[in-house]
Amino acid sequence: MNELRLSHSELLKLKRWNTPTVYNGWEAITKHDITKGFNSEETRDYMPQMGPMVGYAVTVQIEPGNPAHAKNNPTAWSEYRQYVAGVPGPKIVVVQDLDAPRVIGAFWGEVNSNIHRALGCVGTITDGAIRDLDEMTNAGFKALARRLCVGHAYSTPVRWGCDVEVFGCTVRPGQLIHADKHGFIAIPQEDERRLLNAARFMDDNECDTLIPAARSSSGVSVRELLEAIDNAGSRFGIRAKQAYGNSGEW
Repeated sequence: MNELRLSHSELLKLKRWNTPTVYNGWEAITKHDITKGFNSEETRDYMPQMGPMVGYAVTVQIEPGNPAHAKNNPTAWSEYRQYVAGVPGPKIVVVQDLDAPRVIGAFWGEVNSNIHRALGCVGTITDGAIRDLDEMTNAGFKALARRLCVGHAYSTPVRWGCDVEVFGCTVRPGQLIHADKHGFIAIPQEDERRLLNAARFMDDNECDTLIPAARSSSGVSVRELLEAIDNAGSRFGIRAKQAYGNSGEW
């Protein structure tokens, strides 16, 4: 992965927005398909009180239901941890469980979350399971996962530093990830630099146009309210096109 592309302060500012707001900013600037790049399947945020998490993806595939992996590569854990340690943080570990949609065992628990926290990881997105929820929370390690699980079974890294598919979304190593209770988005590298300003602009645009129009219903007729919303929608679209000229439904 390349060296860190956004500054620490920029990443902290991105954390102040929820993931739908970041998506709105991304929609305004990207040339990619805006129906892709985020989870199409339901995720669950097990630490919503932590708020959003932002970091660069490190990726790994696991298959807890298959005992052969640990036997075939007894040094897998050590090699995998060296990979994680070699990537600049903050990092989000994106785990594809090859047993999915079945859940055989959890890759994440108290020990693994503390180890990864020490290696500069802030959390995980896994289409498998987690366990030791309270202990993971105490470690400050956020998790979006499919479900909880009691055992770890034969959890071991199988492949790492590769493209993974989780919750219907392909994530590449090194992609900027923004995630919260709504789900997650993986940002193409060429869109990173303008993302923060675009998210801020689009949020301001909503607050300056559509939202106040919708809330100005006191003492006006339904016809007047609908006209105000239509006019605000036009102003919203004009401002967005002037700023970014993209083809969103504005």
